[in-house]
Amino acid sequence: MTEKTSKKEELRIGEHFVKSGLITPEQLNIALKRQVQTGDKLGSTLLQLGYITTEKLLEFLKEFYRIPSIDMFSIVIDPSVMQGIALEQMARLKAIPILLSQKLIFVAMSDPNDIDAVNELEFTLGKKVQPIAAPNAQIKAFLLYMHKNSNKLNSKISGADVSKDLAGTECQEKANGIEQLLTLLVQRNASDLLISAGLPPCLKLNNEIVRMQLPHLTPGNVEEIAREMMTETQWNEFMENGESDFGLLKPEIGRFRVNVYRQRSSVSLTVRSIADKIPTLSSLGFGEEIEPFVMQSQGLILVTGPTGHGKSTTVAAMVDCINSKRKSNIITIEDPIEFLHKHKMSNINQREIGRDTRSFKEGLKHIFRQAADVIVIGEMRDAESFEIAVQAAGTGHLVISTLHANATTNAIDRIIEICPAERQEQIRSQLADSLLLCICQRLLPSKNKAGRVLAYERLSTSSRIKNMIRENKCHQIRTIFQQSVDEYSPLDISLASLVKAGKVSSEEALKYCENPASLKFMTS
Repeated sequence: MTEKTSKKEELRIGEHFVKSGLITPEQLNIALKRQVQTGDKLGSTLLQLGYITTEKLLEFLKEFYRIPSIDMFSIVIDPSVMQGIALEQMARLKAIPILLSQKLIFVAMSDPNDIDAVNELEFTLGKKVQPIAAPNAQIKAFLLYMHKNSNKLNSKISGADVSKDLAGTECQEKANGIEQLLTLLVQRNASDLLISAGLPPCLKLNNEIVRMQLPHLTPGNVEEIAREMMTETQWNEFMENGESDFGLLKPEIGRFRVNVYRQRSSVSLTVRSIADKIPTLSSLGFGEEIEPFVMQSQGLILVTGPTGHGKSTTVAAMVDCINSKRKSNIITIEDPIEFLHKHKMSNINQREIGRDTRSFKEGLKHIFRQAADVIVIGEMRDAESFEIAVQAAGTGHLVISTLHANATTNAIDRIIEICPAERQEQIRSQLADSLLLCICQRLLPSKNKAGRVLAYERLSTSSRIKNMIRENKCHQIRTIFQQSVDEYSPLDISLASLVKAGKVSSEEALKYCENPASLKFMTS
């Protein structure tokens, strides 16, 4: 059967699955995409995704092919039935002889309509073949069992033994599964482990998805992994809210930040590896101009950029810098806590959302009574948090926070715009007075593919920048200061220096730059 014919057959079978009411059209589309990726039969793919049961599949195969179907795990095959056919031929044809009569030999096949395979079997076995429909997954399990036990093929093969062997393998894989995946995440120096139904586990390595050479996960598999990683309380909260963030500690492997969420009625996970050692600002790739801002006694420092580009790590490095060189009382509000800081010259108290305080808003409401010198907000998400942060920065506190924004000027505009209209002028004035530094950063794959390299845009507030914020002219900053000056250094300048130093390729830099023509000129 040609590949084109096979695809048409799979589509025809899929349409019958839908007509029979066993799956929805949406489920068929998902299964067909997964089936193309795995090369498996559609029925087995539906089983892997958890859309149908083995019993329903057997009923469907019987009706669709209009021949008997069989549960391979419920039979016993006598070795005499398979005499004259090699294991390699059975694997190639996806067919296993199961019963011999005087005139016929009954053969379990994943595709009983494959006439060429039937003709080849009849020629090899010397008897007329009666195809029996069987799930492809069960035939694969039998072939794997026979390959593993090739020295025992002179004895009867029990489907129950095959099923038990398969269950034992799956049980062992489950026992070692999450620890092995987390170990691989750390060993490969990947940023994230991505776990979703219908795919093998994936690593995010240098901003690219790398699929592991592992079996595809069913919705049940993913749910089991999630439950294994969560406490009973966390699981109950997840079932109620549909998503959950928490920290995970595996002493022999490392620390991780986990996000569990629902998609298309199944569970998915994103696991981020967190380094035990807190990096320094210089080791991250920042210049010497950043530390003087971090050592200020009051003001607002914003670290911005897209998700997954190292904002939390930068904040941790800033906090560690203060902790190592100042005698201050540092209070953090995080969701969840990622880096564990030890008391050094400063006192440091880390509060986690959901465990130590209900929300960022609630935690910030009481922050002024806790004698904080430095306030660290994991992420500003709402107008009240913005207002409290700006107020604190203007009343003798150093405030450090992250924000999702694609540029430093966008971050300033977002803080103002999210606040109520009647308070925007006041917030704009307070922000102009309190903002010390805004960084917008990107992590690019290094030229040698050994890791990721930091590029960043820097905006600090001089008198002219303060005036531009007050006058609602932030958008003009990017056009007025196109070259690096004391208070503003564009991202393109940082990208150009990395290209010149041979740390990143010009192709990667162009993906993140604001002005491609300017970048090409600076790097030529």
